Amino acid sequence: MAEMGFDVVGVDTDPAKVQALSEGHVPFFEPGLPGLIAEHVASGRLRFTTDLAEATAFADVHFICVGTPQQRGSNAANLDYVQAATRQIAASLTHDGLIVGKSTVPVGTGARLRAIVEAASPAHLTAELIWNPEFLREGKAVADTLTPDRIVLGGVTPRSEATMRELYARPIASGTPVVVCDLPTAELVKVSANAFLATKISFINAIAEVCELAGADVTVLADALGHDVRIGRQFLNAGLGFGGGCLPKDIRALMHRASELGAVRAASLLQQVDEINMAQRQRVIDMAIGACGGSVLNRRIGVLGAAFKPLTDDVRDSPALNVAAALHLRGAQVVVYDPEASGTAQRMFPTLTYADSVDEAMTGSDAVLLLTEWTEFQDSDPVALRALTRRPVLIDARNCVDAAAWRDAGWSVSGLGTTPAPTVFASGASYEASAADLLLAVR
Repeated sequence: MAEMGFDVVGVDTDPAKVQALSEGHVPFFEPGLPGLIAEHVASGRLRFTTDLAEATAFADVHFICVGTPQQRGSNAANLDYVQAATRQIAASLTHDGLIVGKSTVPVGTGARLRAIVEAASPAHLTAELIWNPEFLREGKAVADTLTPDRIVLGGVTPRSEATMRELYARPIASGTPVVVCDLPTAELVKVSANAFLATKISFINAIAEVCELAGADVTVLADALGHDVRIGRQFLNAGLGFGGGCLPKDIRALMHRASELGAVRAASLLQQVDEINMAQRQRVIDMAIGACGGSVLNRRIGVLGAAFKPLTDDVRDSPALNVAAALHLRGAQVVVYDPEASGTAQRMFPTLTYADSVDEAMTGSDAVLLLTEWTEFQDSDPVALRALTRRPVLIDARNCVDAAAWRDAGWSVSGLGTTPAPTVFASGASYEASAADLLLAVR
């Protein structure tokens, strides 16, 4: 918003985070964001504080961007932070204000928050609450903010709609469409979008199993499907499945809310999407165990990737870390490398071993698992890496490397939804083949 020309104050309850942001430091990895924050903190257009009353007195539009994590022991969203922020903003108003919800919430939340605003705001002031869901992708959030693919405004009046169109004048002028709707529809847009994307991923992963059994290649199949404009190629990459702080949480919250509303078929569909996704993790664990002859005990496993996807250091519900931790619990010596997420991963799973490079993660490995599709991994030299391993076995759980090139370099390569070609290990290579190894090489 500062880049769009507005004066902005960010509020957080964590003094350390506010101090870091005030100095131009970003507490997470997001390409392009550090430069923007440093630039606008220096210009004075952007500042940060822990004083909500100060920020509320300063601003005309108040965005609520707090988290809605899952409740403990339930798939339902925890709305405590959203409700507290709404109540505090309303109570702190010193002049008429527009409160804009951006957090991902269950449908029906906005109506309850409007009651909170009415009860908490000063009687002589006008406080309006609307919903403007965010559609930011981690790793591409800056571009998604400055050039969004759509702007959704829910529950607006003519006055609040005019204000929001003024705020978003720059992207609107460049052609971004604006969807004006009621409050419940706006609340459903984000979770429905995430549920649909999750369904695409689980669909192609279900078809991947068919491909394996039929001897087909799911990657080529997805390319063919993607040429259909009604389907599109995005989110049709078969593999380890989705994770992160949005898709798993959002489909479970929508499933819970659908059950509350009596939408049984929607809840059942989302249940299947979730189960297919989680089963992919076990599939990769089983592949790793098979590649090591039936047990990973005391086997060294190199894991490439910790973040739930590339271009982020987010490891929330990361399939990669889930697989790595599961193999560690089975007695494997797991060595993890990620270009950006090693620090956040180490804080969440300190018992794993972390490497500083691809080479270090692969050295002496009995099997290598590629679990996050960073470009660095895809561009690695299979010939040079083969010499570092004890056994040149690659499980490409993201189907992202050139499998033929790796096989030509002497690797046994397997993926999800593809049928690996027989591997012939180079003569004279320092490789001790067991019966299980030979079965793996020719399956």
